[in-house]
Amino acid sequence: STEVRQGAHLRIFSFTDLRSATRNFRPDSLLGEGGFGSVFKGWIDENGTGAVKPGTGLVVAVKQLNPEGLQGHREWLAEVNFLGQLHHPNLVRLIGYCAEDDQRLLVYEFMPRGSLENHLFRRAALPLPWATRMKIALGAAKGLAFLHEGASRPVIYRDFKTSNILLDHEYTAKLSDFGLAKDGPEGDKTHVSTRVMGTYGYAAPEYVMTGHLTPRSDVYSFGVVLLEILTGRRSMDKNRPSGEHNLVEWARPFLSEKRKLFRLIDPRLEGHYSIKGLQKAAMLAHQCISRDPKSRPLMSEVVVALEPLQNPKDMGSSSYNHHSSSAAANFRYHPQFVQQNGSHHQHRNGNGNARAAQIATYQQRSPRPSSYGK
Repeated sequence: STEVRQGAHLRIFSFTDLRSATRNFRPDSLLGEGGFGSVFKGWIDENGTGAVKPGTGLVVAVKQLNPEGLQGHREWLAEVNFLGQLHHPNLVRLIGYCAEDDQRLLVYEFMPRGSLENHLFRRAALPLPWATRMKIALGAAKGLAFLHEGASRPVIYRDFKTSNILLDHEYTAKLSDFGLAKDGPEGDKTHVSTRVMGTYGYAAPEYVMTGHLTPRSDVYSFGVVLLEILTGRRSMDKNRPSGEHNLVEWARPFLSEKRKLFRLIDPRLEGHYSIKGLQKAAMLAHQCISRDPKSRPLMSEVVVALEPLQNPKDMGSSSYNHHSSSAAANFRYHPQFVQQNGSHHQHRNGNGNARAAQIATYQQRSPRPSSYGK
């Protein structure tokens, strides 16, 4: 389909509205940029489409797509059609859109704490406490479980990663960027066949090899993100020693042995974590990254497993109060909804050289620092 589905309760903005709301897309309104285009902070009327004075009305994030042909429009349309129909506390709210001439823009609720990626991996960020990490894992799991099992028809998210998990003031996790989402298999179908797209390091191995997409592909990606939350390591990191570039392959041997789990934990936690919580979360991650898709749990089962890990009583030592920190409140990095370094890559099966080349291009590179937070 090349058209916006009917029934979406979305505001339709004019380009002039959004240009005014972002103060003419001023550089100091820029929240981040990536392969798709740029994201700006803006202010709009609480109930309408008009621009209002900064600091009044409703604060929003305005994503402006590069007007470069079909792929950009296709992803914009997927975003409008999925987020326009789907409403859940753990999905970012799409407020409206603009499709005027070749301009394609999306208007979302503003997420003041930016992405999980920034909090885990940016050196300037304070380390997230254990309880906050478990809260974020549960929220993100609830978002995926809703897509797979709670929506009127199943949706496969296909791009689950830390940069797409955004955080509100209370560290509630919300999934953003539905540009790669697909309607899931229905009836007696077991999978959807599609071009392989996503981000290397997060994509399930059977999907990479065959292009067969199922909700269990998202479960694998969730397992990778859960490992990133536990370890503070990126899914792919070429800066680490040989043998530690790929997080899943490095972590897998430790996950099944309780005595080795302490080697996994993010050193920035400085021992402030729940031992039982770590054991249970590690076991869950291990199930999610199983090489056999049928051995992976459903996302609803993941939610059930994470619920008891909230607010643990057996913390290793008293955790400092992350939430009251003014440095956290003034967190400087905020690439909301950014696909860093054009991470929407395709790769197809081919001969060995082509395969090596595509994997080389598919490595998740470290995003360039940005100081765009407001």
